[in-house]
Formats: sequence, C-alpha cells, structure tokens
Amino acid sequence: MNMTLNEQQMKPSPSPGTHQPEGALSQTALGSTLRPFGLLAELTYRCPLRCPYCSNPTQILSDQRQPELTTSEWQRVISEAATLGVLHLLFSGGEPLLRRDLPILVDSARTVGLYTNLITSALGLTQRRLQELREAGLDSVQISFQADEAALADGIAGCPGAHERKLEAARLVNACGLPLTINVVLHRGNIERLPALIALAERLGAQRLELASTQYLGWAFCNKVALLPTRAQVQQAETIVRAAQERLRGRMEVIYVWPDYYAERPKPCLYGWGRRYLTITPEGEVLPCQTARIIPNLHFDNVRQHSLAWIWQRSAAFERFRGSHWMPEPCRSCPLREQDFGGCRCQAFLLTGDAANTDPACSLSPHRARLLAILSEVEQQSGSSSSFHSPFAPDGQPLIPILFRTNPKSCPGE
Repeated sequence: MNMTLNEQQMKPSPSPGTHQPEGALSQTALGSTLRPFGLLAELTYRCPLRCPYCSNPTQILSDQRQPELTTSEWQRVISEAATLGVLHLLFSGGEPLLRRDLPILVDSARTVGLYTNLITSALGLTQRRLQELREAGLDSVQISFQADEAALADGIAGCPGAHERKLEAARLVNACGLPLTINVVLHRGNIERLPALIALAERLGAQRLELASTQYLGWAFCNKVALLPTRAQVQQAETIVRAAQERLRGRMEVIYVWPDYYAERPKPCLYGWGRRYLTITPEGEVLPCQTARIIPNLHFDNVRQHSLAWIWQRSAAFERFRGSHWMPEPCRSCPLREQDFGGCRCQAFLLTGDAANTDPACSLSPHRARLLAILSEVEQQSGSSSSFHSPFAPDGQPLIPILFRTNPKSCPGE
C-alpha cells in the first residue's frame, strides 16, 4: 500500500544519531499547536502472560532487535514529556515490573510533577516492591483480570496460578492505600461472566472498574472470530453495565468501552491521531497509538535521535492523520468528522488495506461489508445470535484454535 504525503509531511528528518535541537516550527504543522495529555510508556515487551488479545506487536521476538531504553534515556524522556505538557504517565508493557529500575522512573516522574499509573498483570507485585513504588511516588495501580474464576482466568492468560497472585496483589494495593483500578478486557470467553466480574471488583475494594471491549488489533485481530462476542451478548452486557453504574454510583466508578464493531459510528480513537496521547515503545519509537506500527510506509522517529517535542510537533508520521485534511469521502463532508476523527487508522488498515480509508466501523464506510462479513462469521460459529459458545472450556482450555501471545521472557523472578 502506498500513501501520498503532502509537502509538509515529506520534509526529511535529520540524520539518525544526532539529537534534534529545538527550532522554528512550520506554521502549517498542527502538532505545534497541540499538547499531549497522556504518555503510555511501554517499558518492555517481556510479560508473564500470553493473552490472545494482547496489543503488543505480533512479531514480538523480531521487534526486540534493538535494546530497551536505558534508565537514563527514560529519565530524559520523562523530563521532556513534562516540558511538552504531558500530565499523566502510564507505565505499561509487557509487564513493567520486569524493569528493576521502575522505582527510579516513578521517582523521576514525581520530580517533574506527573501523575503516574502502573498498568500491570500484578505478577511480581510483592509487598516490598509495592512499598518501594509507593515511596517513589506512584499515584495509582491498575491490575488486569481475565475472569472471575481461577481456572478460566489462568487459561485465558496462559499462565497457571496467575489469578490467585492477582487477588493477593489487589489486597496489597488496598492495604497500602493506593487507588486501585481493576481492568477486564471483555470478549466471548468471559463476557457472560460480567456480573461475577463486577462483584469481584467490589470484593477487592476497587475504586474504579474498567470494562474494555477487546480492540481487534495486534494478537486480537488474529483471533477476532474466536473472541468477538455476538450482538446479543453485547446488548446484554450493556444492560448489565448500565445497572451496575447506577447501583455503584458514588462507590465505584464503572467505565465501559463499547465494541464499535456493533455500532453505527466508530469510536474517536484516542480522541484523534496525534492529538492528545502518544506511546513510546521499549526501544524508543514514538507512536500516535500503541499499534500504529502495523501501518506500512510510516516512519516512526526514535527518542534516541530526536527530542520528544520535535517528534510530537514535526514528525511526518504524527502529522499524517492529524486534523481532517487527509480524509476521503464520506468523512471529508461528514459533520461528525471532528468528533470521531474518521475512526481508528489501524482498524481501517487491517480491514481495508489502507489506513486512510473510512473505518468500516462506520455504517457510511464504503468498506462496511468487510466488517459485516466478520460479524456474520461470528454468529455462524456461535450457532445463533442468542446462543453462546465460549472459545474456552470452564477449565480454561481452548475449545477452538487460538493464537496465544509469544513471549520474549516468562514470569518475573525467574
């Protein structure tokens, strides 16, 4: 696939190996007028889990050709992020606890005034480690759960014993006084456990429960037919979530990220490409979203060669899908183009072969039939729109072929 870049986007980057100095910015660069709110710091792709919906690259082993950023490199990036306007720093991965310098990085973020959140599987989150992070200035912890029952949860995660360790870690977080968010990625293997998952978050004393429908990118795209719930399941889940939000109002915040495969309009992916968020990979590439590297013919600059400000403000990859000038019809003349921003660029690429196309999650997309064909296959595999066939047995064993995440390294502490 070839994408045509405008003249501003085609301006060459400085040669690799030199740190780009600050300079006068083009008046046409939208990035010069925007300030990022959040930074997702993917410290490593190493992880104890093998979740089949992971957003890390499917070529995870070959993508580790370059070494991870060093402690000092991350410290510089954190300082630059604060100067750029970032307020919220999320430490993620892989499993960020595998970085032994994590407390140092948390302390660096506190020093420059950033709010920090640890996004973790919680494997390796011992009382001593948690105390180190709390003393370093960590503000909150988000723990992922795959299901409410150990056998099913461990089967989905591909890591025996993980669920019980997560439960203990959640208790430790509560005991140390840090705010706790429970995150559950919803798919056909656990969506009918939704009432029990909400009850689990209540028992664990979470301040926030994030129920995130699987984003069918990365490993999840490989498993989309196995993991996509039926329309009936999605409708039932929405009813359950609305009731929980009302019942738990003032006690626990319940956030629901809906699956736009079943919507008429796409989600405003990260509130627009390169508008509010950025991701830094373990080896230092800066992305508008964490899965953007699947789009060919885009070069993502690295913090080892350029300042974060230069990349945010002048990188051709960030400018490529900013604003609405690049949009084809029907997006170009749509009154909602500044609300949904044409949907997800990665989803558009995976479903149509061209990242500039209208996201097929939109009912007006000329490529809508490609998404509908996937949904039809899901319904056929499930038997009917009202019946349920989980891809996992109650003991967590897959009942149909599922591609589990590949890992460069297994569990923490080994």
